[in-house]
Parts: sequence; structure tokens; C-alpha cells
Amino acid sequence: MRPNILGAVAILTLTPLAAKAAFIVDITQVGANVVASGSGSIDTTDLTNKGSGFTSYGSAVSASDGWLYITPGSVSNETGWQFSGGPTSFGSGGLHFASSETGDSFVFQAVGGDQIYLPSSYVSGSALSDTETWDTKTIASLGLTPGTYTWTWGNGADADSFTLQIGAVPEPATLSLLGAALVGIGAVRRRGKRSA
Repeated sequence: MRPNILGAVAILTLTPLAAKAAFIVDITQVGANVVASGSGSIDTTDLTNKGSGFTSYGSAVSASDGWLYITPGSVSNETGWQFSGGPTSFGSGGLHFASSETGDSFVFQAVGGDQIYLPSSYVSGSALSDTETWDTKTIASLGLTPGTYTWTWGNGADADSFTLQIGAVPEPATLSLLGAALVGIGAVRRRGKRSA
């Protein structure tokens, strides 16, 4: 019976929880640098299309303004999508341009109404992935306040979100999964002691 319990714990530990579409950016300290890694997708169905024309000349963060620009190279003619609801800032820092960036363009602005800018060719729900690096910086020197910041929009099947995690804060789903695995391991140990 003991191998079955261990197998169940292994399956529980390795099985991902069902996730809806969402875009998550983790900003972490990696050695002497700060790295922002984004992945997921954006459901634009319940966002208000503000039209094309947004231009960015580089990747940057401004915590006090609630700006996060991940734009490999300069981008132009991005489509704006607006919604409301969420934090207006994620720290006290001013504008800091990134040293490098790769992947898909993603721009978020909280000040002046929550807005997301995506390539004009973006298809709702398709995958996005990007990375942005600030060399020889710390989370504190960028003026970022560690924590989890979430912006949500839409209803029902079209409900979606953008989450910014600063300082390696685990997602609630990750904590739940870890807790379940630890409970399972504790049960196996107790059962083993009783059998002995």
C-alpha cells in the first residue's frame, strides 16, 4: 500500500493545475542583474480597442507610474487595449531603461487608465514570451516594491488577467500544490511509522 501513496504524491506533485489564459511577468534578482520574464497570453475579447499607433523606443520600467515596457528594439503601430481595475503603481522608482530584451512585445501602463499594448498582428489568446534585463541593478535600485500585483478584466470564459510578481513571490497555486505534496509526504511517514 505504501508504493501507491508515494505514487499518488508523485502524480500530485507533477500534475500542473488547470490554468486559464493569463500573462505573468516575474521580476527577480539574478546575480548582479534584475530580470523580468513574461509568459502566457492575453484574451482581448473584453478589452476596449483604443486603435493602433503606439510607438516605443525601448524597454523600461517606471514603478511609480505603473509602466512596464518590454519592446525588443523600437516598435511602432502597436494596438492599445484598455480596461480598469488594479493597482496604479508597484513602487516608487522612476524611469529605468533596460540593458537588453528579447521575445514578444508587451507594454503595460497603469497610469491614465490601465492599458496593454500588443503588436497589431496579435491574435487574442495566442502565446507571448519575453525577457528584459537591467544590468548591474537591484530590485531596490529600480524602486520596485516586492509583492504580487494583479490586474483583471472580462467575465466568464473571457475573464483574464495580467500579474506582475516582483521579488520571487510564489503564486498561490504553487503554494497550494506544495502544501498538498507536504501533507501527502507527512501521511506516508506516519503510515510508515505505524507499520513498523
